[in-house]
Amino acid sequence: MSAILLGVLPVFAMIALGWALKASKFIPEEHWPAIERITYFVFYPGFLAPAVWQADFSALSAGPLAIGTMSGIAIVAIGVLLAKPLLRLSDAAFTSVFQGSLRWNAFVFLPLVAVVYGPKGAGLGAMIMGALIPAINIVCVLVMSRWGEGQGGGIRSALKGLAQNPVLWGCGIGALLNLLHIPKAPVVMNTVGLLSDAAFALGLLVAGAGLNFAYVRRRQLLIASVSAIKILILPVLMWGITRLAGGDETAQGIALLAGSAPGAAASYVLARQMGGDAPLMAGIVALTTAASLLTIPLLLLLFHLP
Repeated sequence: MSAILLGVLPVFAMIALGWALKASKFIPEEHWPAIERITYFVFYPGFLAPAVWQADFSALSAGPLAIGTMSGIAIVAIGVLLAKPLLRLSDAAFTSVFQGSLRWNAFVFLPLVAVVYGPKGAGLGAMIMGALIPAINIVCVLVMSRWGEGQGGGIRSALKGLAQNPVLWGCGIGALLNLLHIPKAPVVMNTVGLLSDAAFALGLLVAGAGLNFAYVRRRQLLIASVSAIKILILPVLMWGITRLAGGDETAQGIALLAGSAPGAAASYVLARQMGGDAPLMAGIVALTTAASLLTIPLLLLLFHLP
């Protein structure tokens, strides 16, 4: 229990610090977009590329991890789509329910994996991010373009955005260096190590600064239901399928963390851009972030991981 808390609590302490810095206006609101931009476009790719570069793609755990996480996403996505006729929701609200059930905050996921499972886990985590991020984004964009308010031609611009996504570029460059077996020069690795430290710290501060709990009170039951799917049902599905596929404890733990990571703040941006219910999306992100402080350690303990 103490080892898990030592890994999880510092991550959420940084998230809380980010929220406090913004709420107290210690860092003015107009400065946060610049912090988010440099984190997203510079520091984060600077961490992802070497993490994937050093990942062992031939490891026995890589295949089951990919099967477990992708299958879990597919099952939940299909289930939510099939439930749409039964839900008394506007189309815009449904798109936020769909996003909230699937999308996860990589700024929270990767630091958790790194502190709980070390460099080996961070490499596998980065690898699975490279697969999950485009898959989830494409599915969510398709749903938004179908049911978002005032949509038309939204898929093309969204796919263009995916092609320009720095996270995907970081993963792609790292995979290329890995596959080509490019030597890892110490000066390069020391430099990107500094980028990694900055990515973790600033990424968590940005995640905290983006939280808004005002919307949670407006639609408590709906937000709680979607949050339960995201941080309880999805991680158990990912863990179970990874285990059935033959994944070791590290792969099972990473699958569990991928599923139980809170909702992504980027979901709110996409909801605003493509006609979703942005306030509902903000509430889901806020509640999943707060609740995952409890659910992540409990799930790791329940399934004896690590």
